[in-house]
Amino acid sequence: MPAEARGREPLHLTLPPGTHPAGGNARGGDATVKPAPGAARRAAQANEDKTMSANLKYLSLGILVFQTTSLVLTMRYSRTLKEEGPRYLSSTAVVVAELLKIMACILLVYKDSKCSLRALNRILHDEILNKPMETLKLAIPSGIYTLQNNLLYVALSNLDAATYQVTYQLKILTTALFSVSMLSKKLGVYQWLSLVILMTGVAFVQWPSDSQELDSKELSAGSQFVGLMAVLTACFSSGFAGVYFEKILKETKQSVWIRNIQLGFFGSIFGLMGVYIYDGELVSKNGFFQGYNRLTWIVVILQALGGLVIAAVIKYADNILKGFATSLSIILSTLISYFWLQDFVPTSVFFLGAILVITATFLYGYDPKPTGNPTKA
Repeated sequence: MPAEARGREPLHLTLPPGTHPAGGNARGGDATVKPAPGAARRAAQANEDKTMSANLKYLSLGILVFQTTSLVLTMRYSRTLKEEGPRYLSSTAVVVAELLKIMACILLVYKDSKCSLRALNRILHDEILNKPMETLKLAIPSGIYTLQNNLLYVALSNLDAATYQVTYQLKILTTALFSVSMLSKKLGVYQWLSLVILMTGVAFVQWPSDSQELDSKELSAGSQFVGLMAVLTACFSSGFAGVYFEKILKETKQSVWIRNIQLGFFGSIFGLMGVYIYDGELVSKNGFFQGYNRLTWIVVILQALGGLVIAAVIKYADNILKGFATSLSIILSTLISYFWLQDFVPTSVFFLGAILVITATFLYGYDPKPTGNPTKA
C-alpha cells in the first residue's frame, strides 16, 4: 500500500447525508454552522428569564420598602391623630388583622389547589384537623406574635416613626442570638461585627438631647420610655418567634400558607382573650369596631397582608436587596416624620446612629465568597 494511502487510512468519519468532508455540503452550499432552532429558543428563553428575574428583584425591592414604611407611618399617624369620639382599640385591630390573614391564606391554598373547593377542604382537613399535635406547635409562636403586634401599637403611640424604625432593627440581634442557641447556627466574623455596630447605632439613636426632650413634651402622645420598652420587648419576641417558626418549618413539610392559617387561628384566639381582659369594658360600652375609619382599615390590611407579601417576594430578594429595603425605609420614615407628621427633629447623633444601623444591616447580610485559583479554559 502506498505511503499516501497509509497516511489517510486511519481517518474514518461518519458524516450526515449530503455533507461534504471539506465542510460544505454536497450541493456546494455554505460551510457556516447555524445554531439549531432548539438551542436558539433556549438562549432566548434564558435571556427572557434573566430579564424577568431582574424585574422581579426590583419589584420586590419596591414592595418591601412600601410595606415596611407605609405600615409604620400609617400606624403612627392613626395612633396620634386627634379626632372626635373614641380612638380605635389596638387589641381589636390585631384580631381583625389575624382574621384577614386567615382568609388571605385560605384563598392562596385554594389557588394552589387549582381552584377546587373539594381539594381545599381535603387539604385543610388533612393538614390541620387530622394533625392536632402539629397544629398545637404553632400556639407558642402565635401567642408571641400576638403580643408583639400589640406592642408595636404601644411603641408607635409613644415613639416617632423614625426612632421606632431604627430601634426595631435590634430584632436582627435577637434573631441572631436565638438562631445560635436554638438552631446551632454559626455566625461569621462580619456578622458578629455587624451586631456590635448595630447595638452602637441604636444606642446613638436613643441618646437624649435637649431638642428631643422639648419635642417629646410638645408632640409625643405618651412616654418615650414606654415606647422604648415596647420596642425592645417586641424585638425579643420577634427574634424568638421567628426562629421557633423557622425550626417548625424545617421539621415538617407543610406549606407556609397552611402554617400561617394555623398561626392566625391561635392568634385570633389569643387576641380575643386580650380584648376581653384589657378592653372588655370599652368594647361592651362602645362596640368592637369603635373608632374605626378608613385609615384604621388601611393599617389593619397592611398589618394582615404585609407578612404574606414579604413571604411571597422574599425568594426573589437576596440579603443585599433586603438591606437596601431596610435602609430606604429608615430614610423615608425619617423624611416623612419630619416633613409630614412633624413629630420628629433629627439630630446629628441620630444621623450617626442611623448610618451605623444601615451599615450593620448590610454587613450582617454580607457573604464573602472564597477566592479560588482561576480555572483555565
